Amino acid sequence: MGHFTYKIEIRGRVQGVGFRPFIYTLATSLNLYGSVLNNTQGVLISVTTTPEILDIFLEKIEKEFPPLAFIDNITTQKIKTEKFTSFEILDSEVNGESSADIPPDIYTCTECEKELLDSKNRRFNYPFISCTHCGVRYSMIYDLPYDRENTSMKEFEMCKQCSQEYTNPLSRRYHAQPIGCFDCGPKLQLLDATNKYTPLQQKDIPQRVVDLLLEGNIFAIKGVGGYHLVCDAGNDEAIKRLRERKKRAKKPFALMVKDIKMVKSLAKISEAEEKLLLSKERPIVLLQALCKNDLIAPNISYIGLMLPYTPLHILLLDKLKTPLVVTSANLSDDPICTSLEEIQKLEGIYDYILEHNRIIVNACDDSVMMIVKGQEIMLRRARGYAPTSVKLPFKTKNNLLAMGANQKSTIAIAMDDKAILSPHIGDLNSISSVEHYEKNIQTLKRIYDFEPDVLIHDKHPNYESTKLALKTKKTTNAVQHHYAHILGVMAEKKLQERVFGVVFDGTGYGEDKHLWGGEFMTCDYAGYERVAHIKYFKLLGGAKAIKEPKRVALSLLFDCFGREALSLDTPAIKAFSKTELNTYFVAWKNSLNAPLSSSVGRLFDGVASLLGIVHIMSYEGESGMMLEALYDEGVKGTYSFTYKDDIIDIEPMIKEIILQESKSVAVSKFFHTLVEIISAVYKDYELPIVLGGGVFQNRVLLELVLDKFPNAIIGNRFPPNDGGIALGQIASTLLK
Repeated sequence: MGHFTYKIEIRGRVQGVGFRPFIYTLATSLNLYGSVLNNTQGVLISVTTTPEILDIFLEKIEKEFPPLAFIDNITTQKIKTEKFTSFEILDSEVNGESSADIPPDIYTCTECEKELLDSKNRRFNYPFISCTHCGVRYSMIYDLPYDRENTSMKEFEMCKQCSQEYTNPLSRRYHAQPIGCFDCGPKLQLLDATNKYTPLQQKDIPQRVVDLLLEGNIFAIKGVGGYHLVCDAGNDEAIKRLRERKKRAKKPFALMVKDIKMVKSLAKISEAEEKLLLSKERPIVLLQALCKNDLIAPNISYIGLMLPYTPLHILLLDKLKTPLVVTSANLSDDPICTSLEEIQKLEGIYDYILEHNRIIVNACDDSVMMIVKGQEIMLRRARGYAPTSVKLPFKTKNNLLAMGANQKSTIAIAMDDKAILSPHIGDLNSISSVEHYEKNIQTLKRIYDFEPDVLIHDKHPNYESTKLALKTKKTTNAVQHHYAHILGVMAEKKLQERVFGVVFDGTGYGEDKHLWGGEFMTCDYAGYERVAHIKYFKLLGGAKAIKEPKRVALSLLFDCFGREALSLDTPAIKAFSKTELNTYFVAWKNSLNAPLSSSVGRLFDGVASLLGIVHIMSYEGESGMMLEALYDEGVKGTYSFTYKDDIIDIEPMIKEIILQESKSVAVSKFFHTLVEIISAVYKDYELPIVLGGGVFQNRVLLELVLDKFPNAIIGNRFPPNDGGIALGQIASTLLK
């Protein structure tokens, strides 16, 4: 059989993951001649060989690719025969619109960790050690292709030894863009609270930081995608000071722990949870705490733990031997700090700054996940998982930009049959958060040389994301919030048939201009039909009711009892003064600043207040977490409700809840009732059931629903909360 020349194009996550040296090694092992290079679409290989050897080559590529790589597709084309005399790795090409996946930031691999702790290695204790299989990626990228000159590492000229590794195709550090060492790479700097530098040798800084942490000091530590506020988790006074200074009274803190052994001393852990903790993405994983700790996670039974994912973290925890409190460094509603100038705005919170001189180009927070019924559930998709691409069930007709929602915001772009989603951006509640949001849009447009034809946004007219979309001169499409939730899951799971969607969340703008959130709908890519919803109740004080569950509880009591509610002897009534009660009754009766809502998220809040669990929340989701902690799986039974003319009336349940003396029994039966409500509506349908909305982040509710409906579908790669809305917005255009 004769020799022919073939052009092989590989698309997916194939840059910054050691793909070219993998191809080089594979090609030379098969005695193939040709070349491999990066371009803006992925990796391009040219090779002259026989069809039989080509098949072997392609099979090995698909089966043996590097651990951090992901292949979307491989195309092979026979071209004019060329004569090659060797196999070479060529310089990158820039050829049109980018579509290659941006590699995410990944944990420190086992090989680098061994070198880091090996006193005979030249990178012993070097806090920025990495190779092609690990380390910082997305957070330092300016542009594609992923080459050093397109990253913030361009500021660091390689020494002779690093350069030799970088240019050797057989080295683990061949074209590892973050490569460096003590002589030529980024350096640590220790500053005190007055921003004065502490003169220390590089190798001595980690030990000094550990000593200061053990003394009870709070640090702002510059990491991969931003700064963390850090203190010794074994020092109660330090934790109290951090809560006081950050004005974070009750919201749980995550802990970073040295190893799995330490994890098991703090929490119950399943095999699936252990696997997730040890994964290359190294997310924060929510685990059931062995002992409640009201300084770390007040009033809740789960704790967020993660393993060290950078060389610096490994060095600190190796010396410290105890867990660290690790929380994002930001002011309330602002994005995570990424520069010394930004972190200095938090002066007064930290005692010291541990700085380094590698620029963070793209902010990226920690990812948060949990395991429910064996499934990975994403709560915040960021470091390690983002940006990411999704192959769509259909091809788009235009270049699309999805603006996402207003809370847990993310954005997405799409071209052809591919969507690319940003990391978690956050809530758009401040000027700086909106600026951060706009920067993320510009980043994706720049890196992918992308210009949208159509902008897709939520129907809520007051969302900042909606306002920004409508300011442009581009074509815009509005998509209903809860429909987008279901479409996001459908796109992730590549579902093409019509489905039965259940969406429980906090707030979403409905077609009737009311605030939806307890929705049942049948959906496909062509549209949706709302088939049932929770009966509307009023949110006294509008947006204030989101932070004050007692307002929701009072409204529910007014629905049930009218003016007679004022004389009830219940915790929610006692949470108000007599003057307030009379004022709010007038507001309720006349619908003054009392928008209608069907929200199950607000229902959680109302039930928590009715039972005297929480009347004013200190952080979003507090009521749901506290109800979770009170659930007793030994309690059976449900409360009453009616389902008629597409309306689920929960007034009978509210009346029964306030008569229940045991909080645990009331909470448990409340959860069971929500499942029974889903069952009552779903029984008339034979469609696949799809779950969406932030309320399905509640572990207890999700477990109960999956027990009742084992085939129910929920997203695993994208959050059920509004972090998944952008993908759903993209999917809304697929048949239009």
